Amino acid sequence: MSNVELAKPRDFGEIINDTFIFVRQNFKPLLKYFFIFCGFFLLATTATSILNQINMIRRVNNFNPNSFDADNRFGPFLVFTPTYFLAMFFVILEYVSISVVVLSFMALYKVKQNQVPDTEEMWGYFKFYFLKALGSSFVIGLLVIVGSIFCLIPGIYLYPVMSLVLPIMIIENTSFGYAFNHSFRLIKDNWWSTFGVLVVVIIILSVASMIVTIPSAIIGAGSIFLHFTKGTTISVTAVIITTILQQFIHVLNILIIVATCLCYFNLTESKEGTSMLERINKFGTANPESDVTPEQY
Repeated sequence: MSNVELAKPRDFGEIINDTFIFVRQNFKPLLKYFFIFCGFFLLATTATSILNQINMIRRVNNFNPNSFDADNRFGPFLVFTPTYFLAMFFVILEYVSISVVVLSFMALYKVKQNQVPDTEEMWGYFKFYFLKALGSSFVIGLLVIVGSIFCLIPGIYLYPVMSLVLPIMIIENTSFGYAFNHSFRLIKDNWWSTFGVLVVVIIILSVASMIVTIPSAIIGAGSIFLHFTKGTTISVTAVIITTILQQFIHVLNILIIVATCLCYFNLTESKEGTSMLERINKFGTANPESDVTPEQY
């Protein structure tokens, strides 16, 4: 089977199918770069999540309804603690790093004419785009949250539109402002197809994640049952095991990012025919790649 060509129009089924084909063909390098560039954030997310869960267990186990001091009254219900915000911060960093890694891989894959990029090339893209993607993600998340608060529908509408911003920024090497405006132009008359692809992939990922979440739930329920007679809720060991298992689900984010990027290529090629124009411009040149200067970071 030949390598997947990214820049071409696709229908709904082709986007879904090519998402899995692309990931299957490039699974080893994608997984390698995932751990190289996202490994630190994965470990930090795991550690802070475990710490947050242990703090929650301690508050619940020490709760005394007959005591009226501040810690006892609000301990079990105090979710938004410093460790909670720290864990959420690393979750955001982890997701952004995964997005930058996968999108950089696909951008370089296209530039190298369907060839896997090397580590040095990936590092150049990653360090150039990470902070830009991080700042953009905060703005995008805020817009979607605000849209969801004000009657859910705006938030649902913005989700597929905003999902195109990072692919545009990284693949076209543009600013957030341009990517933001261009995402609305691309999605026009194609919102339902893009939304449908994202929903289908999310459903597939949800089903796949059950492979991990079901064992985690069994471990958690078993721990609660075994510790019930001791007057506690769940053991620290069970928290550590379930949290580590749940972190493996984050690898599946690669699929949704690849699908989103293929949606971007589909919309771009369908509306602008960028890849076709590039081929036309190369006609008559003896060595079409000889004048290309690699990007420097």
